[in-house]
Amino acid sequence: MSTTSAPTRTSLKLRWLPLLAVLGPGLLAGLSDDDPAGITTYSVLGANYGYQLLWVLLLSTIALVIFHNLGARMGVVTGQGLIGLIRQRFGVRAAALGLTVLVVANIGTTCAEFAGIAAGFELFGISRYISVPLAAIIVSLLVVRGSFHRVEHLFMLLATVFIAYIAAGFLSHPNWGQAARGLVVPTMPLTRDAVLIATATLGTTLAPWGLSFIQSYAVDKKLMPSDLKFERIDVITGAVLTGVIGFFVVISCAGTLHVQGVKINDAADAAKALEPLAGSLASALFALGLIGAALLAAAILPLSTAYSITEFSGGQAALDSDFKHARGFYISFGVIVTMGALIVLIPGAPLIPILVLTQVLNAVLLLPLLIFMFIIARDKSLMGEFVASKTSSAIYLVTIALITLCVGALLVLG
Repeated sequence: MSTTSAPTRTSLKLRWLPLLAVLGPGLLAGLSDDDPAGITTYSVLGANYGYQLLWVLLLSTIALVIFHNLGARMGVVTGQGLIGLIRQRFGVRAAALGLTVLVVANIGTTCAEFAGIAAGFELFGISRYISVPLAAIIVSLLVVRGSFHRVEHLFMLLATVFIAYIAAGFLSHPNWGQAARGLVVPTMPLTRDAVLIATATLGTTLAPWGLSFIQSYAVDKKLMPSDLKFERIDVITGAVLTGVIGFFVVISCAGTLHVQGVKINDAADAAKALEPLAGSLASALFALGLIGAALLAAAILPLSTAYSITEFSGGQAALDSDFKHARGFYISFGVIVTMGALIVLIPGAPLIPILVLTQVLNAVLLLPLLIFMFIIARDKSLMGEFVASKTSSAIYLVTIALITLCVGALLVLG
């Protein structure tokens, strides 16, 4: 009996090896969307609107699957990052526009990551003037001193912190029936605040930097077209986990804060308010999740920016390259980290507007990048046999139209 079972176990292990080898781009790009700005957005959505707007999160997660899958495919097939492809297909001016959009969005969101670090540690009595510089140094050393695989493994380990939000969700004892209804029955108050939080949910879930990161990271990981079927699993897993974590953040706040009529401004408020309603463990888990999410995103988001800047300039962008051969890559990373940390340390810096409004900015800046991606996806000279089908193209257009509708409604109601 043992002689027949051993080969079976071996064949199962061999079958899973290709998937384990490609895991990373989809998981990290997806989970990093659940950063402090994202957790804040989901917390406000749940506290202020209960379960009513969960369907927005569901649609955002579906859009995340669609465009992260496209981004990974574009990177694997062409061997280039998003900005490099835009430069090749549309020229230097269009690439400069795309890069400007990414840098503006990314600096704002990097500030949001360090604002989350500040807020999370302040819940445990640690000043931002200690936590933020220390976090900036840690993430910088992690990226600058580590090899590609070492950095990736540490990112994956850090991502396990999101389990805290799932635990906090169960401890909050939500109304599961109302949550299920909120997921599948679209309703929304036609007010500026409701449209603002819906647009921010789109912008934080399907973030511009995530599109750039997943494509560049797939290139840096040296994935091949033969890996695409496994990479699709990686993308779907990362996106679904992102949506699931967002779901538990929303129901944690909906089942406690919204029921009690407690209004919040950010995720730190949610963590503090949860303690008397759901217990100190739920509050501590929420705060720990905020810190872990902030550290992960504070490393990955500047990395996305560094990839884009280096692709535009034609330099070398690879985590396995040393400083001498990828100077522009590492300098770009350091500048973004430093700017994000310093802005948050300015006395009286408006952390709450930084956290939420950057996500609305993400949704607005997302549109030109999605249009670039749509055109490239249909370009047979670039994508070859992996060119977008008519069905896929229609899905891309519908997604872009929905995001345009949200941004347009926000401008009208504003």
